[in-house]
Amino acid sequence: MTSATLRHSVWILRGNPLTAVAAAGVFLFVLLAIFGPWIVPYDPVVSNVSEALQPPSAAHLAGTDQLGRDVFSRLVIAARLDLAIAVSAVGISFVIGAVVGSFCGYAGGRLDRGVGRFVDVMMAFPLFVLAMAMVAALGNRIENIVIATAIINLPFYIRFARAEVNVRRNVGWVEAARACGESHFSVVLRFLLPNILPAMAVQISLNLGWAILNAAGLSFIGLGVKPPTPEWGIMVAEGARFISTGRWWLVAFPGLALMLAVLCFNLLGDGMRDILDPRMRT
Repeated sequence: MTSATLRHSVWILRGNPLTAVAAAGVFLFVLLAIFGPWIVPYDPVVSNVSEALQPPSAAHLAGTDQLGRDVFSRLVIAARLDLAIAVSAVGISFVIGAVVGSFCGYAGGRLDRGVGRFVDVMMAFPLFVLAMAMVAALGNRIENIVIATAIINLPFYIRFARAEVNVRRNVGWVEAARACGESHFSVVLRFLLPNILPAMAVQISLNLGWAILNAAGLSFIGLGVKPPTPEWGIMVAEGARFISTGRWWLVAFPGLALMLAVLCFNLLGDGMRDILDPRMRT
């Protein structure tokens, strides 16, 4: 990042405190994902039945679960897995969807219409149900959760890139690039695709939050990550059985972590658009 870009980013964040708070929240989640194993006070998978279902205290900041495991330690370790699933899935769907959508929007004709109809058919299905079906068919391994999440995110990027490139494919600077001898492949990858990235930044941020929620939802219904692996959806599912007995912390803390993660990524989208959009630099 150049100094000019850094100054522009700081200026955007100062003018939008909510975006700055969201960026700080995302940064905190990333730090927890990276350094979590070194900062947690307890092993997140070791049971201690003698301390089961203890409320939050100085010894256990978020209490303990039904097996005596420290809830705070499990929350922190779960951040790494949930963020890894979300980033991997969104990264795959973004790269494939942006490239495929850009070439289809640039080429037009039958290819564009065919891909457009395929995307429409995919989006006609409830996407979470589609993810459930794929994970159930492939098996509930982490790599299959990533693949399923990436596939259901793919239509958003294909449709978005098609629309953005279709608008820009005949503008003056694209015609100038072709007149200078640039190949169609080069025009798409060097000129059109980088130009639509700011517009796609909001979608990327939204999809990151949605991918976290999707992974947690699959785990909640038993199709995602397998216990005893710490994961926010599993923790909510396990704690739901104890709500009626007053053990509120088993659901409240992992639910709060999910809510904050999704909220921070959603709020960050607008800030990313402003930071990456060259029109905001004037």
